[in-house]
Amino acid sequence: MKPLQTLIKNVTVVRPEADASPEGDRLDIGISEGKVVRLEADIPVEDAEEVVDGGGRLAFPGAVDGHQHWGIYNPLSEDTETESRASAQGGVTTGLTYMRTGQYYLNEGGPYAEFFPKVLAASEGRSYIDYAFHLAPMSKQHLTEIPAIVKDFGVTSFKIFMFYGSHGLHGRSADQSSFLMIPEGERYDLAHFEFVMRAVQRAREELPELADSISLSLHCETAEIMTAYTKLVEEEGALTGLAAYSASRPPHSEGLAITIASFLADETDLPNINLLHLSSAKALKAAMTMARTFPHVNFRREVTIGHLLADIDTAHGLGGKVNPPLRPREDVEALWEHLLAGDIDWVVSDHACCKDEMKFGDPREDIFAAKSGFGGAEYLLPGLVSEGRKRGLSLQRIAQLASWNPAQRYALPSKGSLAVGYDADIALVDPSATWTVRAEDSLSTQEYTPFEGFELGARVTDTWVRGHRVLEAGSVVGQPTGRYLHRPA
Repeated sequence: MKPLQTLIKNVTVVRPEADASPEGDRLDIGISEGKVVRLEADIPVEDAEEVVDGGGRLAFPGAVDGHQHWGIYNPLSEDTETESRASAQGGVTTGLTYMRTGQYYLNEGGPYAEFFPKVLAASEGRSYIDYAFHLAPMSKQHLTEIPAIVKDFGVTSFKIFMFYGSHGLHGRSADQSSFLMIPEGERYDLAHFEFVMRAVQRAREELPELADSISLSLHCETAEIMTAYTKLVEEEGALTGLAAYSASRPPHSEGLAITIASFLADETDLPNINLLHLSSAKALKAAMTMARTFPHVNFRREVTIGHLLADIDTAHGLGGKVNPPLRPREDVEALWEHLLAGDIDWVVSDHACCKDEMKFGDPREDIFAAKSGFGGAEYLLPGLVSEGRKRGLSLQRIAQLASWNPAQRYALPSKGSLAVGYDADIALVDPSATWTVRAEDSLSTQEYTPFEGFELGARVTDTWVRGHRVLEAGSVVGQPTGRYLHRPA
């Protein structure tokens, strides 16, 4: 038998499979050629070239963060390096980042056949974690490209931003033609969303061997509701800060968009629908109602670690502006109730690094002048373990939410589990480490965090990506070895 390259001992291995222990097992992890090859109790140290003492910590499968935004506010080449480092801090070993044509990102329009190779070139060789992309069909031309995007580029997941057609990314904007960079005469509206769904379903039919891997994600907010409520909130002037922003994009806007999207999915026979970053009790009410109404639609429901940890009163300043907004505490508690009830499929970061000089407008305290989005991948596993354990969430369920479920949905069959034959993507977590979140301790280039001052009760100490240790004792080590994942991978 060939010697193991790495042997991790003295850990409790957390596995997401239904037949595994909910609280993990005392096992050793043997790694060779980037894979887990042995998972046994008491593997002899003589069997390995390198032996790592896990110090009694939890060994989770590396998190598969299904929702990030590298390159939205900073150059993609820069974000790929710095934000993948921050991801490793949070136990994230695979990041799926959203990409589209239009303003922000590469600030270009045109076909994906020309656009996406530039995306791959800008990110190649720079990431500390494995990564993939979701793409948004913004124009009619993009609809015809979907089968080629799947076959040639290995992108199997697509996205619709339901408010882009007539409401700005940050609010206060109605004319979106220059922002979207779509051909003159085209509209990004409900009809376009229907045609996106039809195009994705046609791709599933043209590529039956890949059909189960192809899905469509939706950012569900209703432009007309938000535009009207933004005007009301600003005119009344009674609310400021994050409370004003939440009121300007009210929860029933989410619920209405979810309902519309679900009817369109039924109309177009598209079964694989992902409802992204649900933020409120009303959003979950709509999502669960639609699941009962259309049982043949294979809905997946996502929440972010930000919406689970922070509310409009506890988040640190206007840096907590995000779409959909952070909500009042009662909505946070509703998200946890649904998560504990099994209604949520995965938890993500929605990481979008926005540096201070870009994030805040003039005047700085004007919430509607600030940009939307913030980083948070570095708090994904620590936050989920810390807060989830307080509420009775099992370790196994955490592994399902952070790793297994998104890996299965997004066509990453070698990811998401700590089992023989899987990629050796591992996060060691100290479940007894109490620490205070400080922006200065993050490896992200973002200089603030809405979680500033939060007390967390778990910490990622070490992270491996395909057997390469990228985080050791809390510090990033080595060179970027992350790979682009051509899916199904």
